[in-house]
Amino acid sequence: MPDSPRTERDRIAFVLAGIAARAGVEIMDVYNAHGSARLKRDGSPVTDADERAEALIVAELHKQFPGVPVIAEEAASRGDQPSLGASSFFLVDPLDGTKEFVSRNGEFTVNIALIEQGVPIAGVVFAPSLGNLYLGGERASVIALISGQMPDNAAMRTIVARPVGRTMTAIVSRSHVGPDTEAFLRTLPITDRRSIGSSLKFCLLASGEADVYPRLSPTMEWDTAAGHAVLRASGGDVVGLDQVPLRYGKLDAAFRNPSFIAWGRRDSSTH
Repeated sequence: MPDSPRTERDRIAFVLAGIAARAGVEIMDVYNAHGSARLKRDGSPVTDADERAEALIVAELHKQFPGVPVIAEEAASRGDQPSLGASSFFLVDPLDGTKEFVSRNGEFTVNIALIEQGVPIAGVVFAPSLGNLYLGGERASVIALISGQMPDNAAMRTIVARPVGRTMTAIVSRSHVGPDTEAFLRTLPITDRRSIGSSLKFCLLASGEADVYPRLSPTMEWDTAAGHAVLRASGGDVVGLDQVPLRYGKLDAAFRNPSFIAWGRRDSSTH
């Protein structure tokens, strides 16, 4: 491979990328068959693609990383949660952006992240409909997958978040923008704004296509951990409203995140 992983974190991210690519095949099988959604107990949608992808991902993680607990969205929604006695665990959202999947706009992703001491140290975000697979380890990279499967000679392109400047491009959720978000954006020199679904928002920050993504409505840890890993590896970060980096493994909050702001690279003089 022309640009092979150089560190242990990069190696882990590359292994996760292979798992995500395989899960993407399962998702696209359902997508191409026009699979429909049904509602879970909490009222959120779920499809056969969520369940097939999660089963594959969880089985592969147990095989590749024996003994490391896995917190996966669909299992968690059923009350199936392993003990987190260890300092490391995986967070999995097998199909982030189920609403985008159902509306068929292509903006859905596979999210897998490894958490160490509350920090996402490696992760992948794969958009199988778009063919882009983002990796975050020691560095951030993107692979364009043509066939949906990752070949042995996949070409990885390193990506870096651009420094936040005097003018900014904002990324906002396609489905969750309220008055608090609008008020926050008015405090910044926003000259362009894009709406997009799923954890692709973190990836646009990581690849230098935007500067800031505010999320002032509820999310779960599996929604954000993989994108956070990619963004951290690119030089950006995700912080709470107190400016403290977002942490993971919040058992007392049932894995719910507080409001946060995701930024591209900032120096000490920026906000």
